[in-house]
Amino acid sequence: MSETVIHVEGLGKRYRVGERERYFALRDVLARAFTAPFRRDGRPRGDDYLWALRGVSLDVKRGEVVGLIGRNGAGKSTLLKILSRITRPTTGFAEIHGRVGSLLEVGTGFHTELTGRENIYLSGAILGMSKSEIDRKHDAIVAFAEVDRFLDTPLKHFSTGMQMRLAFAVAAHLEPEILLVDEVLAVGDLQFQEKCLGKMNEVAHGGRTILFVSHNLAAVNALCPRSVLIEGGEIVMDGPTPEVTAAYHIRGSGGANQGSDLTARARSGTGKAYFKSLVLRPLGPRGEELSVAQSGCDLMVEVAVEARAELPDSNVAVILYDGGGYRLVDVNMNQKGEHLRLRAGETATVQFLIRQLLLKPGTYIVGLWLGRDNTEVTDSVEYAAALEVAPDAEAQVHSVVFPGPYLCRFETSVCVSVGATAR
Repeated sequence: MSETVIHVEGLGKRYRVGERERYFALRDVLARAFTAPFRRDGRPRGDDYLWALRGVSLDVKRGEVVGLIGRNGAGKSTLLKILSRITRPTTGFAEIHGRVGSLLEVGTGFHTELTGRENIYLSGAILGMSKSEIDRKHDAIVAFAEVDRFLDTPLKHFSTGMQMRLAFAVAAHLEPEILLVDEVLAVGDLQFQEKCLGKMNEVAHGGRTILFVSHNLAAVNALCPRSVLIEGGEIVMDGPTPEVTAAYHIRGSGGANQGSDLTARARSGTGKAYFKSLVLRPLGPRGEELSVAQSGCDLMVEVAVEARAELPDSNVAVILYDGGGYRLVDVNMNQKGEHLRLRAGETATVQFLIRQLLLKPGTYIVGLWLGRDNTEVTDSVEYAAALEVAPDAEAQVHSVVFPGPYLCRFETSVCVSVGATAR
């Protein structure tokens, strides 16, 4: 069994709303205790507390790469700050075995009056690198940042992007046993972001233990076999990354399931027409309805569309994504040479019957799109529902996920009702 290098048990962190965290001498504590009954300064009382973390327990084995995902304010960064010993927990404890490196904020220790070369040594020292180590890696850092022409220029004359490139280059060349990374891939242009991702992938496959916080779920899926979903300071899911990221999408869209009212769902488009509801019906080999989809089964997708204004010839598409947001299945009316046309107040029910849905067991996201190709998006619901696919012993051998949209057999039908929903 692999050695546990990070052990977190019952960890909690509480902040008082409106008050900075500070450290008191004994005389300060005694003075505050003595004057507390007499203060009327309007400070928050005992019930004005925020728990950034509550009851977090987590074990990470040596060599594991674990993603931490969740909304802003969920407590991800607070957890890394506690593990980095930047702040102390209110409850519980954390044990770490090994040298820790933290990439919690790109640019730590940079000074705008110093040159790029001088900032490499300053930032590297603050991050825990010795001078000999920085000397040895200096050329690699400069090459990675691609700022060698401006290396002896004061940092204040660097563009923001150049500063971020140099800062990440320094941080990326740390060599700790345990690496804590907080949203450091969102730096520079697209080409440099890809370069950063490649560097992190190299680190991840070098046998180091990594805790990786990011809102870039594609990067999380690429780097982390295991992920942890944090909400409201608590761990709500811990498991394989595709399942955790799928759950994150679903919870963020309001907990959509196989039969969903879409009227309140997050969406984009002109609003001339909109998706009202979605129903998913997995079907067995004899057309019987299944309680859960299975690898290789048929899938009936039924969507209701209501027009608020005249809707010219339009295309309706149903798209299935994996947990990382990769498009796996795309079926639409144009593929059948069909289109949807509605007058204001009309409602249409569009059915797609997808034959032999070849998806491996897991959770998938269903998205909907309505519009005119390359000209107008009328309505787009990115996270309309979740599709659970269970294993089927007979179909397991054929259960695969293709690297992109695959061609599948499907049928469509449209039923339009007039006037029932007219305003």
